[in-house]
Parts: sequence; structure tokens; C-alpha cells
Amino acid sequence: MKHSKVGSVMTAEVVTARFATPFKEVARLLAQHRISGLPVIDADDNVIGVVSETDLLAREAETAPTETRRHHLRLPRMNPEARGQHARARARTAGQLMSKPPVCAHAEDTIAEAARTMAHHGVERLPVLDEEDRLVGIVTRRDLLQIFLRPDDEIRRAVITEVLVDTLWLTPQTVTVSVADGVVTLEGKLERLSEASIAVNMTRQVDGVVAVVDKLTHHLDDSHIRPTEQALHGVTEEWLRKL
Repeated sequence: MKHSKVGSVMTAEVVTARFATPFKEVARLLAQHRISGLPVIDADDNVIGVVSETDLLAREAETAPTETRRHHLRLPRMNPEARGQHARARARTAGQLMSKPPVCAHAEDTIAEAARTMAHHGVERLPVLDEEDRLVGIVTRRDLLQIFLRPDDEIRRAVITEVLVDTLWLTPQTVTVSVADGVVTLEGKLERLSEASIAVNMTRQVDGVVAVVDKLTHHLDDSHIRPTEQALHGVTEEWLRKL
């Protein structure tokens, strides 16, 4: 199936900082460009970290009153987290303030892959790298949400072509496909239950699909038959094993 790539929705003109970029300059860049974070790069355009508004605010929050600072300095030992917070409070440059290692995506990643990366790491943006791991763009949560702006008629054509015709080898008239606000309804009668399951599961993966309403029926319940025992009509054993 064809999936939209990160490179198609990313912003190519990226506001960046260097390791030695002063704290106030980072704050100015964020405010001037109305962004909430930016990547920190080296001389070869390799991303070495990311600075966000959260990092700046955390730095200010860790700047405690004098008495509190003296109290912390009297502690015989500081755990790694405490040492990191102490260093953050004294940060003067982007390199000292940045979060590292950076969480990145590649331009050829699918939007779904980038979304999973964002969710797993709890970040709001991903620097985008090329095949040589050099910075070529940045993608935000808002950018990824553009996929759900795909028109209903375009989604319908994709389901018919990529799922019914190219994968299941069915004629377009076999299944009625209707789409309303990204919700796809599949209605019709297929030869096997396994084909109906594949149709529903693959439709869910089509870019822009919000949900799938399954109104498919079948002639043969082949759920109890091993894939190697059945004659397949354009359906691979690999797909059956995934269901």
C-alpha cells in the first residue's frame, strides 16, 4: 500500500541553533518564529539535540533562591537526575540546555511511523533527516494531522484501488465503499471470511481513514482452515497469518 511520507508534510525551512547559541538568542528565535522548539545542529548539519520552550522554562524553574541553592550544594552526593537539573539551572547556551539524544524521523518514514515515534517519546516535533542523517526539515504533530484532511472521494478511490483491486483481486463492484468524514463503510458479500477480515484491516491502514464500519458478509467461514490448505484468490498467506 502507498502511505504518505514524512517528507511530504514536513517544513523544509528549519530554524536551528548551534551548541554555542546563547540562551537569550534561543528564546528570541522561538518567539520571533512562533515555534515551540528547534533542533541544535553541528557544523555538518547533524542534529545533536533539541531545545524546546519546556527546556527554557525548566531552566528558569530550576533557578532557585540563594538559600535553596546553598542547601543543595551542601548535599554530599547528587544522583544523575539532580546533577542534570543543577546543570540545566546554570545553562547559558543551547548546547547546555538541549535535550539529548535527539528523537528524529527520516523523510522516507511513513506518517504513521512518525506518529508512533512522537507518542512513544512524548515529543511534539521531530527533526527530519535524509539518508545521510543530515537535517532536511522538521515535522510537528499538527503537520501529521494533515493526513486526516484527505478528501473523502480520494480515500474511497484508495480503498477500491489498493485494497479491493490490487490486494484482493476483486472487481470494484464486489464491495460498496462509501466514505463520510473519513469513516469508511464496506458493504457486500465476499467468498471467504478471511478476505473480509483483510479488507477491513487494510482499509484501516489507508491514509486519512478515521474508522471502518464493517458490513461485509461471506459465503465460507475459513477461520478454522490453515492457510496452507486453502486456495487463495489474490490473498497471501502472510496476510492471513497476521489476522
